[in-house]
Amino acid sequence: MSFDVAEVSGIGEYNSTTESGAQVYSVSGRVFLVVWPNTVEVRCDGNLIKLLTEEYESVMKSRYFGRGGIEIVLSGQLSREEICDLVRLSYNLTKEMV
Repeated sequence: MSFDVAEVSGIGEYNSTTESGAQVYSVSGRVFLVVWPNTVEVRCDGNLIKLLTEEYESVMKSRYFGRGGIEIVLSGQLSREEICDLVRLSYNLTKEMV
């Protein structure tokens, strides 16, 4: 299973670069999404991080964002819609930080 940010509706303009085998997406100079071959990493709210990591085996603390994000294994445990919602949330949280 792979992920394409073009599938996500409702986000504005962003930049994309490749770093160490990952596609890194940023808005206003800050990263909101990292796409690896089998995982995606997004910025997330602390309470949501706790809830998702407790509920799903495929969700863990992000390597890229640390305590401020989650990494999701693209195993099908979370639906494509749920992942798109998390990408939108990450985009909006990141935009608010600027």
